[in-house]
Amino acid sequence: MERVDENSWGTMKPATFRDMGDRRALRDIRNLVGAPSYACAVKKTGLTDNGSSDDKNPTFVARLPVTRNFAATVASKSQPDQQGSSAQHDRFGNESHCKPPAPSMSSSSCPDSSSAVDVDDYSLSNDIASPMVEEKEEMDNSNLREVEMEDLVIETIPDIDGCDLDNPLAVVEYVEDIYTFYRKTEVTSCVRPDYMPHQFDINEKMRAILIDWLIEVHYKFELMDETLFLTANIIDRFLASQTVVRKKLQLVGVTAMFLACKYEEVSVPVVEDLILICDRAYTKEELLEMERLIINTLQFNMSVATPYVFMRRFLKAADSDKKLELLSFFIIELCLVEYKMLEFRPSLLAAAAIYTAQCSLRGFRYWTKTCELHTTYSEDQLLECSRLMVDFHHKAGVGKLTGVHRKYSTFKYGCAAKAEPALFLLNASL
Repeated sequence: MERVDENSWGTMKPATFRDMGDRRALRDIRNLVGAPSYACAVKKTGLTDNGSSDDKNPTFVARLPVTRNFAATVASKSQPDQQGSSAQHDRFGNESHCKPPAPSMSSSSCPDSSSAVDVDDYSLSNDIASPMVEEKEEMDNSNLREVEMEDLVIETIPDIDGCDLDNPLAVVEYVEDIYTFYRKTEVTSCVRPDYMPHQFDINEKMRAILIDWLIEVHYKFELMDETLFLTANIIDRFLASQTVVRKKLQLVGVTAMFLACKYEEVSVPVVEDLILICDRAYTKEELLEMERLIINTLQFNMSVATPYVFMRRFLKAADSDKKLELLSFFIIELCLVEYKMLEFRPSLLAAAAIYTAQCSLRGFRYWTKTCELHTTYSEDQLLECSRLMVDFHHKAGVGKLTGVHRKYSTFKYGCAAKAEPALFLLNASL
C-alpha cells in the first residue's frame, strides 16, 4: 500500500486504485465537522435512492448524520493540523449510530474503472485513530449528564396571563408593571393602625358599626366591589387626619361612599337617595360640605391600592373557581369591619384571605408556588393574619355586627358564609 499525497488526511490508497490511469483520486468528501452539508460517504453516479440505475439522476449522495455529542468531543480534542483525521474519526467512529450503509458501487457506475469497488472494501490505516476507550467513556458520561439534567427539571411556574393574550382589558403587556406600581404605592394608601386614640368622641366599635352598616347599603344599592373597599379606605384616611364628633360619623360614611361611587361607578346614586338612607338626619348642603372637606383633606387622591386590586390578581394566580372567590371575599369583607386589621398591608390581607379560604375548602394547609410567586408571601408570612381571619369567620354569625354574614348567606353569594372555618390553622405552628 502506498500513500496518496492528495489525501493529506492520512488514508491509504486501496489496492484496486493502483492502476486508475487518468482518473482523479478522491479528495474532500465533505465530511468535515462544521461543513455546510451532512457528511457524505461516497459520490456515486447513476444510482437512485433505492440503489437502481438511473441515467437522469447522475448524482447520488449517501448522507450520514454527525451526532452532536461526538462532533463536540472530536472538535474539542482535535488540533488545527488534524482536522481531516478528526473528521474521518467522526465518520467511521459512529457507524452504530448511522443509517444503513450506502449501496456498493459497481463497475457500471464508474466509466473509468475496470473492476468493481465496494464501499465495504475501504479500510483505515494504522495512522487513523479509532475511538479510544477513554473517549467512549467520556461520551457515555456526557450522555448521562444530559439525562440527569433533563431529569432534574425545576417546577415551572405557569403563565397565568396566557389565556388573556387576546383580551385588551387584561392589559397583559403591562399587568406586571401595574402591580409593581401597586406594591410601591400601597404603603401610602395604608392608614396608621393607632389613629383612633386621637379621636376624642368616637372609638373602634363605632367605626365597626359604621362599616358594617355601609356594607348593607352597598349591597342594597348593588354597587361594585371596588366601591366598597375604596369607601372604607376613604373613611380611615379621613379619620386619621380629622377629628369627627359622634353625630357626624354617619355623614362621613355616606359621603365617603358618594365619593367612591363617583370614582368607580358608571351610575352614581343621587344625593337624595343617600340622605334618605340616613333617615334624613342630614341635609343635602351638609353632605356636599362634607364632600368638600373630605376631598380637600385627602388632596383629591382617590387612586389607592385597596385589597380589592390585589384580590383579583391573587385569585387568578390561585386558579380560583367561583366558590373560592366568594369565600375569599367573604373573609376579606369581615376584615373591613375590624379596626385591628389596619396593621396589615392590603396585599397581605388579600393573600391571607385567599390562603384562609383555600384551607377552609380543602381542610388542610394549601399554598402553591404560583401563589407564593405572584403574592410574594410565603405560607409562614400569612399565618398570623390568617389566624385572625379564621377567628372572624368562626364568630361571623354571632353578635350584633352580622351584616357581612347575612350578605354572604344568600344564594347570590353562594352561601359562602356557611363554609366551615379552617380552625386547624389556630393551632398551626409557624
